[in-house]
Amino acid sequence: MATHHAFYVYASWGIAAATLVAVVARTWFESVRLKRDLARLEAQGIRRRSVRPEGGEAV
Repeated sequence: MATHHAFYVYASWGIAAATLVAVVARTWFESVRLKRDLARLEAQGIRRRSVRPEGGEAV
């Protein structure tokens, strides 16, 4: 009887671990993509609004 229960428990833990790995991987890949996009936009001269201009105040 315990072996049937163990299968359910191990399967549940495996699914939870796989989900956690997928969420972390998705977040990491999204971060890499956004940093790449931000670098591309800044290279084009487009700046973030949160960055204060030299000698000025944020708008």
